[in-house]
Amino acid sequence: MNVLFVMDPLDKINVSGYSTYMLMLEACRRGWNVAYCTPDQLYVLQGEAFGAVSFCVVSPKEPFFQVDPVKELSLGTFDIVWMRKDPPFNMDYIFSTYMLDLVPKKTMVLNDPLSIRNANEKMFALQFPQFCPPTMVTREIERARRFAKEQETKVVIKPWDGNGGRGVLVSHYDDPNFRSMLEILTEEEKNYILVQRYIPEVVQGDKRIILVDGEAVGWMLRVPQPGDHRGNMHVGAKVAPFELSDRDKEICAVLRPVLKKLGLLFVGIDIIGQYLTEINVTSPTGIREINPMMNVEIEKMITDAVLLRYSTRRE
Repeated sequence: MNVLFVMDPLDKINVSGYSTYMLMLEACRRGWNVAYCTPDQLYVLQGEAFGAVSFCVVSPKEPFFQVDPVKELSLGTFDIVWMRKDPPFNMDYIFSTYMLDLVPKKTMVLNDPLSIRNANEKMFALQFPQFCPPTMVTREIERARRFAKEQETKVVIKPWDGNGGRGVLVSHYDDPNFRSMLEILTEEEKNYILVQRYIPEVVQGDKRIILVDGEAVGWMLRVPQPGDHRGNMHVGAKVAPFELSDRDKEICAVLRPVLKKLGLLFVGIDIIGQYLTEINVTSPTGIREINPMMNVEIEKMITDAVLLRYSTRRE
């Protein structure tokens, strides 16, 4: 098997918490030919997607990557192409999915680039309103203030395209700084934001559940640091084990057929208390943290699922 990972530069990643590294390592363990490139190394010629790619050998110990010289190759050379560039989900990211649309059909692209474009982390979750906290999406300051007043509790405000806890604020309608926060986040009503009822259970932790081809295979609780409300590992949240609740299982069961249909094979969903807050499809993470905690090898489950889907497509 020849597999390409479209990802962040190797010198920018921290293998101790990088799920893409685990997928690359597993591919090498199976004797596959592994290559990588960054999104800015993709290009299109005569309707065909190409990349300036480097084959590499991935190891469990330093040096983690032994990289060969760059080659100019059609992406059709590969059996599998993984889109694993970390957010932000901006126009550069979206444009790279347009180029991946031009990969020949015999090559399997994961997650499906069309579905990545359509399934923005925060907006995709709102397609399942029965599981979401009361939420408004707007760029109008007065509309956001009216919604916050109706909640009679604290609210969370955050940019629609944020990641890693960036720009996530907790406030309330009577906060004298609330209007100023809205002005900053919307950039004076130019950008959309989400205004969401605050979920008190966030202090106990933000659940991350990894779904592989729609099946829950691993999960962890990300507990915010004292004095912080964000359950993101990027800002220091600590991980802990937990047991799936009936509500968690119900959410996973409803999402399962939708994710399978959309070709979203590797997904990470976020649940706070009883509420679904995000469906991460661009570059979900958590493998390194969940594996030792649950005594599992999620990278093997993902690779097995890839092989099964690949063989099914070729029949």
